[in-house]
Amino acid sequence: MKDPILEVQNLKKYFQMNRNETLKAVDGISFTLNEGETLGIVGESGCGKSTLGRTILGLYEKTEGNIRYKGKNYPQTKRDRFKLTKEMQMIFQDPYASLNPRSTVYDLIAEPMDIHGLYPNKKQRLHRIEELISEVGLTKEHLNRYPHEFSGGQRQRIGIARALALEPSLIIADEPISALDVSIQAQVVYLLKQLQKEKGLTFLFIAHDLSMVKYMSDRVGVMYLGQLVELTTSDKLYQHPLHPYTEALLSAIPIPDPDIEEKRERIILEGDVPSPIDPPSGCVFRTRCPRAMAICSKIKPNFNEIEKNHFVACHLYQHQEEKYKEKEVGV
Repeated sequence: MKDPILEVQNLKKYFQMNRNETLKAVDGISFTLNEGETLGIVGESGCGKSTLGRTILGLYEKTEGNIRYKGKNYPQTKRDRFKLTKEMQMIFQDPYASLNPRSTVYDLIAEPMDIHGLYPNKKQRLHRIEELISEVGLTKEHLNRYPHEFSGGQRQRIGIARALALEPSLIIADEPISALDVSIQAQVVYLLKQLQKEKGLTFLFIAHDLSMVKYMSDRVGVMYLGQLVELTTSDKLYQHPLHPYTEALLSAIPIPDPDIEEKRERIILEGDVPSPIDPPSGCVFRTRCPRAMAICSKIKPNFNEIEKNHFVACHLYQHQEEKYKEKEVGV
């Protein structure tokens, strides 16, 4: 396994709503992301996925916790963070809102190059921009056009080219396909996988489409109300989910076989998602969990490894976790 490129430890991002209310958007998340890997982050709308990505990138200032990039603590000064933006870039959710409508495609891709002082020679810069636009499936004839002249899928390709302009190692893709037609989503995801293979990119892929995340990701983390509740390999998560919330999410994915679809059980969660301003005591999922126990309201479950590379925050697996630890040390 390759070395971690990103290490997140107990990361928190709180927003002070008023004197007495604090919104806990990201509440104590920890994970590692290895070089060349794609880690998918899934969960319902409002669970804190996008805030997590923006906090890691530095668009939001973290409230607490530690972020390490390539073995070094995330820089605190603006100058050092500016240097790091060459290494970490973001593909935004909405290609209609993330591109300046007054700039041509050429200017949109050239802007990050100019900010970081790359390719001061105009001929070299034009050649590099033509390479980038070609890599995302567009042509140099598109460079003098404006964003409103393109379809949603083409705009997202422009956004991808802009993210690649500084040759980053890590790209945070914040729901990059959710605003696109279904027929275009597969094309964009295939493009991302091809670019990853060619350039050795590392992705933090944020989405709510579980089927697309399975195709894109090596590992998947499931978020609920600002916290990670399960994290494991993509195959293991979809074949053997452990957390009740993960089971409910996966049960909602339609299966193309009508015989299997008719027989399988759909898990319906009751109630609404609690407010991140006033989350439940103990386990944040207990108010909707069909398997909640008395301990769930009193003690917050730890996010522990209960099988090899399978982390879960749930009291149901406390004894299973202890047995795994005994097995690892040879007791």
